[in-house]
Amino acid sequence: MPYLSEADCQALLRLARESIVEAVCRNPLPEHIPNDAIFDQLGGVFVTVHVHQKLRGCIGVVEGDEPLGASIVRCAASAATHDTRFAPVRPEELGDLQIEVSLLSKHEPIGVEQIEIGRHGLLVTCGHQRGVLLPQVASEHGLTAEQFLAETCRKAGLAEEAWRTPAVQLFGFTCEIFAEEPGAHEKQKLWPRAVL
Repeated sequence: MPYLSEADCQALLRLARESIVEAVCRNPLPEHIPNDAIFDQLGGVFVTVHVHQKLRGCIGVVEGDEPLGASIVRCAASAATHDTRFAPVRPEELGDLQIEVSLLSKHEPIGVEQIEIGRHGLLVTCGHQRGVLLPQVASEHGLTAEQFLAETCRKAGLAEEAWRTPAVQLFGFTCEIFAEEPGAHEKQKLWPRAVL
């Protein structure tokens, strides 16, 4: 994924917000997605939705097998309306919504001793089971590397100690993260971007 300009970030956030508004209001999702520049890149992406600064959804893809624009539309709509851990976002909450987008690097095998909290996200796989946690999860919850691995295993439906077994594969990735400033979506102001 190339380095993003502020204009790229704003464009992706606008598309994510438009997709969420349409999904929450039960309208068709945007059909005319830009297919040039950043929108046409392939890569993993997660869209995180907060209402009143509380998590209300986070959905994404680790591998980019479709253009980023299409992934943003699908993940943003799903994060707001189909994350089964949370109640769907309601139309009256749209004004209090904040959107965060995390663009993922390619994931690569990683050893426990290589994990840097706050820098690496984790992907754990075992057969058809897989779990993913973004870098910010470990930072926000003050996890150690081993706790981070245990939580990622739990996300995959595995025992917390499963990462110690040869059957489980560990992968790491980094993220470029950008978000709307709370309450300022109309002006598309951004939090400072973080490259993790």
